[in-house]
Amino acid sequence: MNDGPSDILLAEPRGFCAGVDRAIDIVEAALAKFGPPVYVRHEIVHNTFVVNDLKAKGAIFIEDLADVPPGATLVFSAHGVSKAVEREAHDRGFDVFDATCPLVTKVHVEVAKLAREGYEFIMIGHKGHPEVEGTMGQLDEGIHLVEDVADVARVQPAQADKLAVVTQTTLSVDDAAEIMAAVRARFPSVREPKQQDICYATQNRQDAVKLLSAEVDVVLVVGSPTSSNSNRLAEVARKRGVPAYMVDSAQELRPEWLEGRPRVGVTAGASAPEVLVQELIARLRSLGAVAVRRMDGIQETIKFPLPKGLKPQPPAAA
Repeated sequence: MNDGPSDILLAEPRGFCAGVDRAIDIVEAALAKFGPPVYVRHEIVHNTFVVNDLKAKGAIFIEDLADVPPGATLVFSAHGVSKAVEREAHDRGFDVFDATCPLVTKVHVEVAKLAREGYEFIMIGHKGHPEVEGTMGQLDEGIHLVEDVADVARVQPAQADKLAVVTQTTLSVDDAAEIMAAVRARFPSVREPKQQDICYATQNRQDAVKLLSAEVDVVLVVGSPTSSNSNRLAEVARKRGVPAYMVDSAQELRPEWLEGRPRVGVTAGASAPEVLVQELIARLRSLGAVAVRRMDGIQETIKFPLPKGLKPQPPAAA
């Protein structure tokens, strides 16, 4: 009796979002235009395969700007950076290209605008995540991090009359809503974002996993351990009572995860390339899976342009 996988169901949408596509394109365009090395502050996106691929093409990933030689080309990662990092890069004279996701930039712009109006902020997010450090680093003071409902009771803003909420863009939609409800209960006049800060791609992938979980016995998430949005996808499945495992590559799949679970759901975080999904499907086929079916889902068509200076030039007229 075969008690391994038989059916594979693919979540839709999954994998790369527009912000990740743009960030990778910026590094590749900078390498093409200026030649290697191109320095990148922090992993451009949180995916081992992507980072190693760009390293092979001549990207050098650093955390400290002191490791970048004067006059070098520098790219800020998709997660965004603090004002202090921006100033230091300017002062050191680097040729900077900003690959911050435009949806993260939108949060930074909102923080700057409301700070000028005298607001303090509560930020819902994960301590130590580079996006959180970048957003909190837009201000010198007056922005308070909460990671869970318990933190909401402990936070002590200087005043509650002008208090606004921002969130990390890659959070669990459900967890953020629970924390937001606690903030609203404690600070009834708090200003909420006009549009939810959690990005469209994060929301779409979580919604797809909710649908996927209802139809499968186990969920596999392609994504690196450092990827916030990939971790949230696994959590979404587990909250629906379905075992979920993250794999950085097909080699990490353990056959015992699939024993007695014939219907396997597969998704990928927003920083995980489709090639890794296809490699995982091939591995599942080698373990006995036969049918592969793609779920119906939202088709994402959004594209973000490259920064000036890296946009392809139209060919000169003959």
